[in-house]
Amino acid sequence: MKIHRYQTTVNWSGNTGRGTSSYGAYERSFTASASGKPPIAGSADPAFRGDATCWNPEDLLLTAISACHQLWYLHLCAVNGIVVVAYTDHAEAQMDEGSPEQAGRFVSATLRPQVLIAAGGDVALAQALHQQAHHACFVANSLNFPVDCVAEIAVRP
Repeated sequence: MKIHRYQTTVNWSGNTGRGTSSYGAYERSFTASASGKPPIAGSADPAFRGDATCWNPEDLLLTAISACHQLWYLHLCAVNGIVVVAYTDHAEAQMDEGSPEQAGRFVSATLRPQVLIAAGGDVALAQALHQQAHHACFVANSLNFPVDCVAEIAVRP
């Protein structure tokens, strides 16, 4: 077994001078950072009094799923002779906010990659490699909700 370790720092920056003296007294802003990488400005989702111009944890989770799938997919295409020339994913996820009795949670995510491959590429193989990428994705394998992939493959003329 090969273990990888990751370290990040999340620093709350939303103290408006009154700390958390009341629910409305503080901002939900934070900065996420990791050594040698640019910081990410974050906040809560606007539904939870957050700043809509910042990344929220839910955005970051969906981005992690999408990026992990993309990286695995590109690797599998490279080793299987499929030349990808463009890849864009318009991913979406659903979260159930829960209730006072039950905590909220993500209930599903759907990746919608649009892939452009070089002329002469095997479209059926390019499509099938999405399933392999899903099974290899470290992030998707760590989740307790389904992640679907609805891919579109086009061939560059």
